[in-house]
Amino acid sequence: MNHITLGDLGEQAASRYLTAKGYTLTHRKYRTKLGEIDIIAKYKNTIIFVEVKTRRNTTYGSPAEAVNYRKQQKIIQTAQCYLKHSNNYNCLCRFDILEVVLGNQGVFTFNHITNAFGE
Repeated sequence: MNHITLGDLGEQAASRYLTAKGYTLTHRKYRTKLGEIDIIAKYKNTIIFVEVKTRRNTTYGSPAEAVNYRKQQKIIQTAQCYLKHSNNYNCLCRFDILEVVLGNQGVFTFNHITNAFGE
C-alpha cells in the first residue's frame, strides 16, 4: 500500500473516530490555493481544524512531528480562508492533530492532540 492510500485510510478512520467522540464533520479535504485541511469539524460551539497524520509505525518518530512550523502556518492560513468564506468571524476555533497508526493486524490506534498549535 502506498502512502496516498494509507493517508486516505487514515483520514477515513479519523473521521469515524471523531464522529464517535461526538464531533460533527463539516468538511473533508478542504482545499484552497494556500493549502488543505484534512478535516473540519464542530464540537459544541467550536470549529476544529484537524490535521490527520497516518503512519504504519513510529520508528521514525511520532506522526505529529511531521507537522512543523511551516505546515502549521499553511493550515492556519487555510483556516482563515475557510472562516472568511463561511462568515465565521467571531467563533471559537482550535487546531488539533490526530495521529493514526495502522498496526500489524490492520487495527488503527489514535492519539488525539487537542489545541496542538498552542494558544
